[in-house]
Amino acid sequence: MYLKKNIATSESGFIFNPSTGDSYAANQVATDILQLLKQGTALSLVKEQLLEKYRVDPLRLEQDWDDFINQLKQANLLES
Repeated sequence: MYLKKNIATSESGFIFNPSTGDSYAANQVATDILQLLKQGTALSLVKEQLLEKYRVDPLRLEQDWDDFINQLKQANLLES
């Protein structure tokens, strides 16, 4: 799963979908995830990097991860 190529993101957390005109704001963790997905980083590696960088409980990461990925899907920002 990857961020669609036409989705614009910024380091400050701004996300723009030019296909729909929708824009979103993301926190730093979400911005890190989006940048990694845009680079084509495998999901498992994204999770590993988040665990290392933020030292979050793995169970908590899984819960938050599922919520975030579902939000991206609902916003139509991901492709397989």
